[in-house]
Amino acid sequence: MSKKDYYEVLGVSKDASENDIKLAFRRLAKKYHPDVSKEPDAAEKFKEAQEAYAVLSDPDRRAKYDKYGHAAFDQNGGTGSNPFGGGFDFSDFDFSSIFDDLFGGSFGSPFGRSSKRSRNTKGNDSLLTMKLDFEEAILGCKKDIEITTTEKCDSCNGKGGFGEKTCPDCHGSGSITSEQRTLFGSFLSKTTCKKCNGTGNIYDKICSTCHGKGYKKVVKDITVTVPEGVQTGNRIRLSEMGEASTNGGPNGDLYIEFVVREHEFYEREDNDLYITLPITITEAILGCKKDVKLPKGTITLSVPEGSETGDKHRIKGKGIKDPNYNIYGDLYIIIKVVVPRKINSKQKKLFEELSKTDLTTGEINKYNKFTKI
Repeated sequence: MSKKDYYEVLGVSKDASENDIKLAFRRLAKKYHPDVSKEPDAAEKFKEAQEAYAVLSDPDRRAKYDKYGHAAFDQNGGTGSNPFGGGFDFSDFDFSSIFDDLFGGSFGSPFGRSSKRSRNTKGNDSLLTMKLDFEEAILGCKKDIEITTTEKCDSCNGKGGFGEKTCPDCHGSGSITSEQRTLFGSFLSKTTCKKCNGTGNIYDKICSTCHGKGYKKVVKDITVTVPEGVQTGNRIRLSEMGEASTNGGPNGDLYIEFVVREHEFYEREDNDLYITLPITITEAILGCKKDVKLPKGTITLSVPEGSETGDKHRIKGKGIKDPNYNIYGDLYIIIKVVVPRKINSKQKKLFEELSKTDLTTGEINKYNKFTKI
């Protein structure tokens, strides 16, 4: 059975540029690689694409193919073992470098495998919950806490061993390229090197302090500055205070999430602060001045005559600072008239005398007349 034209296999013209050929092979490799494609003839098409690319991407081989066609690589055109079935020796063709070039050094991107030597990656982030009293959250504070984390091993400087050298199995690439033969032909695949776990390096001696991990667990005391105005759910980030990297990269970050306890007298709504102010009946009737204690200082409120439960007084800019911006919410003081449950005889007599001159009698009588059945 005659072979297909290599240009036809890749779907490019005979004057296609090197980049056009590369893009065509990228498309076909992603589509027909047997690890991801479910098409019945995927392995055969992938093998054809490999063969076509191996020839057309090499200027000398392409020139021979353009002049002689497939005859340039038959049994008379070369010697050695050809995995594609012809006589030309393709064993010196570096498919590993092709895949690294095509897939950004990560053959695992489209096919679920890793082929590039591991980079120095950042360590994992950590999350810690911190409980705060209401006033600690409103005013901001400093908290000393103890954390258990990981940090780079001092003994081996985070390497995990001593006497670093290139892995003899993968030659420093971190991956192993192997040829697989099927009923449809041969194709190449890449797997992470088991000897070096994809790092590309091994050591003559494993570090006894960290047992080859490159990091160790530590318990440390740190001081956390809590910003003014935080509330439940807010987080702050402490850069590189998280877990250590496993391959020499920077530590991860530590995130602290706040949980604010409720207060007996204060309530919060966004950046507004609410306070319920209890006053006596006499203070409500006659009016008064009341000192109101805030988380930060004290203010004096003038309570007008005839105040009632539920009256609301707004004081702009006396609320809670926004933790992200230099702005403050408002303060709302809610009046609550406290009615005594028990009074003495003198107080009772005074209220009885007052009831004879109660200025609200007319309004009450008007309501009773309206609701009379």
